[in-house]
Amino acid sequence: MMLKKKNIKINGDTIFKYAIGSSVVVLIMLIVGIFVSLIVYSYPTIAKFGFGFISGHTWDPVTEEFGAYPFLIGTLITSFIALILSFPVSIMISILLSEYLKSGVIHNYVKSSVELLAGIPSIIYGFWGLFIFVPVVREVQMYFGITPYGIGILTASLILSVMIIPYSATIAYEVISLTPSEIKEAAYSLGATHFEVIRKVILPYSSSGIVAGVLLSLGRALGETMAVTMVIGNSHILPDTLFAPGNTMASVIANEFTEATSDVYLSALIEIGLLLMIVTAFINVVGKMIIKKFSVGMS
Repeated sequence: MMLKKKNIKINGDTIFKYAIGSSVVVLIMLIVGIFVSLIVYSYPTIAKFGFGFISGHTWDPVTEEFGAYPFLIGTLITSFIALILSFPVSIMISILLSEYLKSGVIHNYVKSSVELLAGIPSIIYGFWGLFIFVPVVREVQMYFGITPYGIGILTASLILSVMIIPYSATIAYEVISLTPSEIKEAAYSLGATHFEVIRKVILPYSSSGIVAGVLLSLGRALGETMAVTMVIGNSHILPDTLFAPGNTMASVIANEFTEATSDVYLSALIEIGLLLMIVTAFINVVGKMIIKKFSVGMS
């Protein structure tokens, strides 16, 4: 009887182990399958244009001439401007929560508000941008004598900056909270003020983790679709100013996928998706590596 129970336990453990292993295999197969399918369906444009697809400036479905360079540049510009705008706010929020409001009702309220921002659907951000940012940017354009589009690269960057604040702020808060109290107390014992401890001890100690958070939020910005599509202007021309309409890789796919009537046209959009996946995956991998290195250094 005891042997039978032992066999049942062993069989149960074995089944559970294989079930977990199978889920990992399925996950890997999904990632590989998505990547391979993107390559297969984008092969017509890969074969026709080669690397010229990345450097090409023309996007003309009528003549079937496709180049993704304006969309690649639009994606990078909007994402990096969003990072520049959101980084100081994210750092200030993380310092506020970890150093000045360590607990209490206000701490919980601010932290919950940051988490709520991360959960708002992107289309809501898009509507908000249309009603708030577009009129403001239009007034600025009129003041400087620029054609008052309202929509464009700058407006999309402003929306993105708000959307990625919760991600970088949350990671920065977690990293800053891991700063050993012994190091801070040592600085205080030497006569350092609270601001000096933050500037010379906490931020340098947490810098790697903060950079990783910035990279992960960059990955979020690169793939954002709906909100950007609603306010960027959706122009295929390479923008010459931040006020000009533009396009990103994600927004051009969202706008034109249902209009792709030819195989080459559809393949071009899928290749843009492949390019977006590669760029986003690279950013995320680099961010994860930095976080891992930071965690090892902390331990």
